[in-house]
Amino acid sequence: MSDASEDPDASAVLAALPTESADPRYAGIDHLSTLELARTMNEADATVPEAVAAVLPDLAEAVDAVAERLARGGRLRYVGAGTAGRVAVQDAAECPPTFSTDPDLVKAVLAGGRDAEGGAVEGGEDDAAAGAAAMAAEGIGPDDAVVGLAASGRTPFVVSAVREAGNRGALTVGLSCNRGTVLSAAAEHALEVEVGPEVVAGSTRLKSGTAQKLVLNMISTISMVKLGRVYRNYMVDMRVLNSKLADRAVRMIGEITDADRDAAREALGEADNRIKTAVVMIEHGVGAAEADRLLAEAGGRLAGALAMRGGA
Repeated sequence: MSDASEDPDASAVLAALPTESADPRYAGIDHLSTLELARTMNEADATVPEAVAAVLPDLAEAVDAVAERLARGGRLRYVGAGTAGRVAVQDAAECPPTFSTDPDLVKAVLAGGRDAEGGAVEGGEDDAAAGAAAMAAEGIGPDDAVVGLAASGRTPFVVSAVREAGNRGALTVGLSCNRGTVLSAAAEHALEVEVGPEVVAGSTRLKSGTAQKLVLNMISTISMVKLGRVYRNYMVDMRVLNSKLADRAVRMIGEITDADRDAAREALGEADNRIKTAVVMIEHGVGAAEADRLLAEAGGRLAGALAMRGGA
């Protein structure tokens, strides 16, 4: 596939995108002091939440659809290239420790493969065939959800992946930072977060990257809330992997059950560091095995397990 530099029409389309445009307001940043530059970037970044807020109704609809697929046993795949892909890797990587999800539940698929996670493999984004092949390799099917990320909304790898996922019956979401994009047309749910020109023209790791991170935070977190992996506002499925997290877990258990620290710590140990099990043990005065049985009967939802026998 030829790139934009070899195709005048494609080059003109790319140049016209707001995310690629040079904003005259920032024309003199190379002459600003460090403090002035910091203020300029901070002011630009402050506009991103407002841009995200403008798509919240569409985002909520997309998240409901994603959560429904996950609830019936499907998987969530983020597809991206360059900065967007690495933002996706970060969000996906946080799901197992935060929500105790299987590592295969939420994953990022990058143009250029694993080599692109820690370094630039920017040429991979032009390979449309590879995008479709990646969905085949993942075994994407009707129970799955695929979110394609591209600030421009035209990245061939991502667009092709989303189209192939849709052809396979998967739910598809297109997240871009321009209006009326090819990616939006290819996806069932279009999220167009219009952040405008970047402080450094075309550097979409700035406002665009921030917008993508905010949206992915919502997609993954809200989905996990709907799946019962959060109780009240506590991440009760958190993996206890170090001393800081152990202390956080003890505090959570104490705040939920009103148990003192010693009792909370003892229950956590007996529950093999599983917070929900420890809470049910304390609230119902049962052992770990019975607490696990109640949780299993409630589909893993702590609220349901507590309600079964008159818990909080």
